[in-house]
Amino acid sequence: MGIAKGLVGTAALLGMLASGPASAGSFEEAEKLRRLDIMLMVTGLRCRNTPDNFQADYGRFTTNHITELNAASHAMQDQLAQRFGPGNAARALDKISVTMANTYGQGHPWLSCAQLKVATRSLAEARGVAVLAEAADQLLASSGSARFAWAR
Repeated sequence: MGIAKGLVGTAALLGMLASGPASAGSFEEAEKLRRLDIMLMVTGLRCRNTPDNFQADYGRFTTNHITELNAASHAMQDQLAQRFGPGNAARALDKISVTMANTYGQGHPWLSCAQLKVATRSLAEARGVAVLAEAADQLLASSGSARFAWAR
């Protein structure tokens, strides 16, 4: 499948998944959203000196989804506080976040800068936690799925 067809498919998938506002409920969902944000941030930094710089798209993504991203971070911290105590929750979240960032320090396992740029631009316009969670499932997989076959 060509990149152009894949990009149209990505936009259509995000459109189909669009839903009303929701919050990051479970720890797993909150972690997914946190990992998606960190992956886009780290890979965006890696791609910033390429023709496929998507820093502006990532900025729109964070601006448009700050409520969902903050809710995910707070949900993780609250649940970590229950597990490790309030004094250790921030440290535990920092450790988790650094581990997530290190995962993408050498780049995304199967997406190029060009493909990440398209995905980030689409995600910046997406609406709802359900859309972000589904995108996270797809984009954070260790290899491309059928829906994102264009990204291989």
